[in-house]
Amino acid sequence: MRLDLGQDVGALTARLVDIESVSGGEKALADAIEEALSPLDHLTVVRDGQNIVARTTLGRAERVVIAGHIDTVPVAANLPSRVDGDLLYGCGTSDMKSGLAVQLKLALLEDPNKDLTFVFYDCEEIEAERSGLLRLTREHPEWLAGDFAVVMEPTDGLIEGGCQGTLRADVVVRGARAHSARSWEGVNAIHGIKPVIDILSVYETRRPVVDGLRYHEGLNAVGIRGGVAGNVIPDECVVTVNYRFAPDLTVEQAFDHVREQFGGFEVRLVDGAPGARPGLTHPVAAAFAEAIGGTPRAKLGWTDVARFSALGMPAVNCGPGNPNLAHTSGEHVSLTMIAETERRMLDWLGSPR
Repeated sequence: MRLDLGQDVGALTARLVDIESVSGGEKALADAIEEALSPLDHLTVVRDGQNIVARTTLGRAERVVIAGHIDTVPVAANLPSRVDGDLLYGCGTSDMKSGLAVQLKLALLEDPNKDLTFVFYDCEEIEAERSGLLRLTREHPEWLAGDFAVVMEPTDGLIEGGCQGTLRADVVVRGARAHSARSWEGVNAIHGIKPVIDILSVYETRRPVVDGLRYHEGLNAVGIRGGVAGNVIPDECVVTVNYRFAPDLTVEQAFDHVREQFGGFEVRLVDGAPGARPGLTHPVAAAFAEAIGGTPRAKLGWTDVARFSALGMPAVNCGPGNPNLAHTSGEHVSLTMIAETERRMLDWLGSPR
């Protein structure tokens, strides 16, 4: 399963798509990426599991990290890839093998105006603890060191700054058990969730501006569980809520906000991940924004820019592909957009095509 980095970026994307790499099954693609990059004398290539990191050591004043995940969601009868006019269809075309193709083409640059680190990592689409990038931040943070990072998530080729934080919390409603034949002797916890739902129904979301970009928060129920048996009045019902919060809050502050909304109820934090501020005022980030063009917008979701932010590095999302098509059976990407993203990135890196 070899990759030809001499292909145009659209054909390279199709080749990447046709190497199936559902989360947990990325080895074939990781092998192909390592095999393609290892012969390039200007790169030092290292590997940890299915994570591949390639770095230049040219002594430039700045180092930029360009990162992308190599896994996809499960295939939905959308392999192999196919082309229809300007559109390339297939699993992962938008999220994010078109971004990977741009990374690989940029890796051919022998004389960029910045030192470059290319990070290809596994298991982004599944539970966070299996994330290859998380493992690298814990075990090999020196591999990821840099002044600025670009995560090539699909953004329609525009800059999406920072990302929202996210947390899940359980709101617990208590009752008292009883036999359902004598329900009046108990208190039905499932019936008691109405106040929780009412709070969510009238909740007014924040839309704060952070570093010049407007975020739009959300607090929503994403699960309800309760019930003991078909003849028992339940004594507990749990409503799980998800809070997507702007990066001006820490996870702790966000959880305090959720607890305030449900005063009188027990609220338990299930999990949470901090957001990342846009960081577009950093000189390297500002130069990138000028080269890419367009109007930067806030990332309404959580991405791995937060992991780079936790390392003290400003980071943005920017890649070809429509994020609204990610994970769909009809996922596709514009070949023109892939080529345009490659061109803009090459212009930014100051090297002729």
